[in-house]
Amino acid sequence: MFSELKFPVPWGHVAAKAWGPLEGYPVLCLHGWLDNANTFDKLIPLLPRDCYYVAMDFSGHGLSSHRPAGSPYHFLDYVSDVRRVAAGGCVAGMFCFLYPEMVDKLILLENLGFLLGPEDTEAWLKSKRMVIDRLLSLEAKQQTPKARSPEAALQRLLEANRHLTAEGGAILLQRGATETPAGLVYNRDMRVHMHSRESFTVEQCVKLLQKIQDRVLIIIAQDGLLVPHNLDSTNHFVKALWEAFESTLKQHIQLVEVPGSHFVHLNEPEVVSGIIGNFLTAKNTRARL
Repeated sequence: MFSELKFPVPWGHVAAKAWGPLEGYPVLCLHGWLDNANTFDKLIPLLPRDCYYVAMDFSGHGLSSHRPAGSPYHFLDYVSDVRRVAAGGCVAGMFCFLYPEMVDKLILLENLGFLLGPEDTEAWLKSKRMVIDRLLSLEAKQQTPKARSPEAALQRLLEANRHLTAEGGAILLQRGATETPAGLVYNRDMRVHMHSRESFTVEQCVKLLQKIQDRVLIIIAQDGLLVPHNLDSTNHFVKALWEAFESTLKQHIQLVEVPGSHFVHLNEPEVVSGIIGNFLTAKNTRARL
């Protein structure tokens, strides 16, 4: 069983759900872009029962409030969401780099700890301009969210996420959509599609990961998004980071490949639950969140 939580913020609330005893070892669970806290529904019941798991919805996702009109979604805004709740893949990594004293361990599922930005200066400028232009265009349209039948809403979600199963998609929709007289309406703020990313060089990534080198578990799915042979030929950033893992970081970070897709934790949680459980219980110390 789980309980629903709400953390007040200046623009409304950050929603979350929690499992386990309040006095248990605290584990904060952060979902991926455009997902919500339900992504952990099948995994957490398989993990150690003496932990207190809190899975939050980032602002503009799930049951959390949307940010005020005119406010874009910057990457660091999600990090500040975590800081508000603690006082989330890429967000979790950045939080650990900024607040290492508050974290004992970091687990990354199908994530290397960074959002990938263009290395070319012109491409970087173009991406920043596109974020602003799309945001202003969206505000000018002021479109009413589209209502869909439950079947159409699920189909649309599955079409946009080829790694999701129908069961996994239905679980995400339970928290990711609201029933209206006209049909299901997605809860997420359309502006989250245009959030501004933080980009790093490979050298910066390596140095940041070394700051938390003894507390990191990275799980990569063999049919996921980050295995080198699955990457687009132009994605030099991820390939270079993989090379760094194989050389300078291999002895400091536990990197595990498992069978499955990007949503392996939702589709087949038993594949990763034992690995995560062992990592959580090894040399357990009180987390400082």
